[in-house]
Amino acid sequence: MVQNLTKQKGISYLRCCCLWLLTFLFFPTAQAAPTSADSTVMVAAGKHYLRSGFHRFWWGKHYRKVWAEPVAAPYFWISQFQGGVMPLKEGGSFQTKNLRLVDSAGREYVLRSVDKDPSKALPKNLQKTFIAKLMRDQTSVIHPYGAFIVPALAQAAGVYHTNPRLVYIADDPALGEFRKDFAHMLALLEERPDGNWENQQSFGKPQNILSSRNAFQELIKSSDYQVDRQRYLLSRLFDMWLSDWSRREDQWRWSVFKKGEVTELAPIPRDRDHAFFKFNDGALTKLVSVIKPNYQSFDKTIKERNVKGLIRSSSQMDGFFLGYLTQDDFQKAALKLQENLTDQVIEKALQGWSPQIRELSSQEFGAKLKSRRDDLPKAAATFYRILNQEVLLPGTDAPDSFQLNFREDGSLLVQHFAVHKNKKRTLIHEKVFLPSETKKLSIFGLGDEDTFVLQGKGNNKIMVQLYGGEGTDGLSANPSFQLSGQKILLFDEEDGNDYPKTKGVEREEYTPAAQEFNGTGWLLRHRLH
Repeated sequence: MVQNLTKQKGISYLRCCCLWLLTFLFFPTAQAAPTSADSTVMVAAGKHYLRSGFHRFWWGKHYRKVWAEPVAAPYFWISQFQGGVMPLKEGGSFQTKNLRLVDSAGREYVLRSVDKDPSKALPKNLQKTFIAKLMRDQTSVIHPYGAFIVPALAQAAGVYHTNPRLVYIADDPALGEFRKDFAHMLALLEERPDGNWENQQSFGKPQNILSSRNAFQELIKSSDYQVDRQRYLLSRLFDMWLSDWSRREDQWRWSVFKKGEVTELAPIPRDRDHAFFKFNDGALTKLVSVIKPNYQSFDKTIKERNVKGLIRSSSQMDGFFLGYLTQDDFQKAALKLQENLTDQVIEKALQGWSPQIRELSSQEFGAKLKSRRDDLPKAAATFYRILNQEVLLPGTDAPDSFQLNFREDGSLLVQHFAVHKNKKRTLIHEKVFLPSETKKLSIFGLGDEDTFVLQGKGNNKIMVQLYGGEGTDGLSANPSFQLSGQKILLFDEEDGNDYPKTKGVEREEYTPAAQEFNGTGWLLRHRLH
């Protein structure tokens, strides 16, 4: 099956190459091409977003003036970029038109339309209605040029990033079958982090880059792959600072670094369409933002309710990667951002806009970014508190051992060990959970043979649930183990497991659901597949 897929992919790639070559055979010269690759055009991203005062009162001012302001954009000719690139395939969501490009070294780039049309996600019978027009109008909540100031800020923050450029796609014959849909479009051009970008500094010069799907599958397969959790936390706090609430798993890629016996995955956030979101400045949109808490606007402060909304779309990933980090880790990350995102860094980043956009947005953005920076430690504390109320700790589909040491003060030390073929154990993670922070802790052994080891003399104040999952699993308690307070709940099938009767442990015999059975089920359940 893998060979067939590889063969099909190769045929598809060859077909694209042939079409690209034929374009140049039949169109050997591009008479309309400018004499310089730096030729520019003045164009507005969306004059259609200008509305009456009555409309703005109800549906918001948003960034309408910015959308309607003409800016200079260089013509983009795919026949000239990087010595000539080939259009590979059209992609993107219902809202954004995307065109993937590939250069002679196999590195991919993407052209993404600056303007969006979310109404295309509606059923066809609604696409020409008032609802569709209103959805299209609300694209003005997005700053069309917000993504272009992010690289300088991310670089200073220590966050990996793409490097978007504003371009105007020329009517280039080399576009081939995509010419009709993409010529004369104002677009964002950036690297597509995937595969071979080993010399790209803004990705950390990785040995490879994985999609989230492939990265998560490796992480759940065994402990040989680990996420750079500190860098992920830094990236997530950076997201909050930008008020970027749309950070689902597809908005990330993962740089691969081999470090001894472990392969480390470091996050590359991408697609900053929803950074600097401005939604709550209309009478009706402000009401909607209360109903839809993830629609968090770019205000001067980061309040507790803002944090809850900003982490909504990525809560499964956050739980997956940040469960073992401490409150001190969160505060250190926030203070690091405060230290690195100086006034000078912010002001220099805003200089990346054209004079017209600086005139409209730089004063507002400068004030808000500086004010939000001061709120980062408080936001980090809220983020930590929300994540640690109920904690899920997954194992892998390789043998794992979880050691739980209950203490007299009610705290609980959890240590996760990888178990090798020679039975040697390697400590992967550990953390002391406090009853003042955590009310419920669930540990999933998932696939293969897993063990839960109970230690200590403690008063358990945390609801602890253990799930054995697939394979022959076991539980053991040290002779000195004594537990008062809440009982430990153990969930697994009856057959094939070694669970001796243990005081303080209540056995629940049942058939595990998919998410409690193995890594594949766990990823599917938590929308991380």
